[in-house]
Amino acid sequence: MKTIFRGGAPGALFVVLILMALLLIISDLNWTKMKEGRAYLSLVTTPLQWLVDLPARAADNLSGVVVSRATLLSDNERLRSEALILERKVQQNAALIAENIRLRELLGAAKRVEEPVKLAELIGVNPDPFQHEVIINRGSEDGVYEGQPALDAGGIMGQVVTLSHYTARVMLVTDARAALPVEINRNGFRAIVLGKGDLQELELEHVADTADVRVGDLLVTSGLAGRFPRGYPVAEVTEVIRDPGRQFVQVKARPSARLDKSRHLLLVDHYRSPVQLPAEAVDE
Repeated sequence: MKTIFRGGAPGALFVVLILMALLLIISDLNWTKMKEGRAYLSLVTTPLQWLVDLPARAADNLSGVVVSRATLLSDNERLRSEALILERKVQQNAALIAENIRLRELLGAAKRVEEPVKLAELIGVNPDPFQHEVIINRGSEDGVYEGQPALDAGGIMGQVVTLSHYTARVMLVTDARAALPVEINRNGFRAIVLGKGDLQELELEHVADTADVRVGDLLVTSGLAGRFPRGYPVAEVTEVIRDPGRQFVQVKARPSARLDKSRHLLLVDHYRSPVQLPAEAVDE
């Protein structure tokens, strides 16, 4: 290690330095001119201090920018997640509100039904485009039986055609195999409504050209054949086509039930027939 004082008399030089330091301290305390000199000296040292401190301040600012950007990115990601969660909750609330409205309508329909009813929920749809059937979460263990009528808040949807222990298949009135005895609510004219394989259309069979059928007439179940209770809405007449060359009138109707929208339906415990009548027997 190198010594501070090299050569000469180190002890004497040390004493001189000590005396000069004491002299400066005493002068600073008692001589006002020293304060002015110190002020002038600060003019020279301040830029040096600023230059020396510049790297440290630059590093602090840079770290602040990096931290702020990372914080902003984190906050932005968090806010986006919260916005998506809130949007999902809004959508769920809208779906719940719509479902509550449908259930209230269904409850109103249940109050109008005189027979005992069971509430069922749609859990599946037959993928075959030529068969209009839905699957419900009720089966033979719940007291469901073949031929049992099913309706929603709008009207008749169809009837149970296949059973398992805990599920059942309901054939809709628009199925090409479906035939339902109806009557015009306005005048009591009876007819048979047939499914055409279109969820939005039904057709009346063998309506005479002289029959009193008008657009807007409400078709309700007639109660014939003992399958469906009397007086439930089935469809509304939308078109009456009269052809002078034909003996019968072509009458088209729109189903009253929301066949492609209803998620809940009512099973009416109306009639348990030991013999299931085919569609052809209904025409007789």
